[in-house]
Amino acid sequence: MSHSYQPQQNKRLEDKSIRARMLISCPDKAGIVAAVSQFLYEQGANIVQSDQYTMDPEGGMFFMRIEFDLQDLEQRLPTLQEDFTRVADRFSMRWSIFRAARRKRIAVLVSKEDHCLLELLWQWQSGDLDAEISMVISNHDDMRGIVESFGIPYHHVPVTAETKAEAEQKQRELIAGKVDLIVLARYMQIVSPKFIEQYHNRIINIHHSFLPAFVGGKPYQQAYNRGVKLIGATAHYVTEELDGGPIIEQDIQRVTHRDEVNELKRIGRHIERIVLARAVKWHVEDRLLVYQNKTVAFV
Repeated sequence: MSHSYQPQQNKRLEDKSIRARMLISCPDKAGIVAAVSQFLYEQGANIVQSDQYTMDPEGGMFFMRIEFDLQDLEQRLPTLQEDFTRVADRFSMRWSIFRAARRKRIAVLVSKEDHCLLELLWQWQSGDLDAEISMVISNHDDMRGIVESFGIPYHHVPVTAETKAEAEQKQRELIAGKVDLIVLARYMQIVSPKFIEQYHNRIINIHHSFLPAFVGGKPYQQAYNRGVKLIGATAHYVTEELDGGPIIEQDIQRVTHRDEVNELKRIGRHIERIVLARAVKWHVEDRLLVYQNKTVAFV
């Protein structure tokens, strides 16, 4: 018997109706924080959290994340955005404002390994992942029962060398207009440059090891053969450079010569699931800014 689950509601859900998040990047110069704070004060907003980072106070890049509360936010947001352009233009800002109440929609792509998918489903079910998992797409039908037991649509799109372009077109049709983020949860297919361009900095992948170590097939066998003492995982945004996109999160665990290949795989799966879940959580909470091939993570 299958059961449909709904994520637990955040206890402070009522607060989210008036909460917004602002992300800013611009060349560093004096007065940025003061100008943004003054603008929000004049709008009647209350800043509840503020983080900033500068690469170099003399001519470097400046990054900022602000959370603020504003009564009647949904109605007032269009005017606030229009008015803020005057501040943004003065400092040559790239900026975005997000309503906290609007949960980001996720499509998860997966192949046969279920550990990363399950972690996302569990965190979603518990309310720790404040997002909507809109669908799971897989090139295998193995996990349909698990996914549908959570009440989430499951789409089986087989992929072969001959049908790869057709399969990707089907995936794009399923996703179009329905998701804000795509998560490759051990999806063992390479997505096309056209797909990546359409979802720039909105596709997150998980990779075994610290990139670019042990790329290609049988990574844990490679690691075992080299006698590694640390294994890890890397979550990154997907770019056309295979496994070369901006890194979001990494973690490691120490191992010894006593750990056989299967034990390395077990440890690796655990790290992968945690690292990917962190990266997805940070993205949906608007904690990430990308500059060149790096990320600034306000966590």
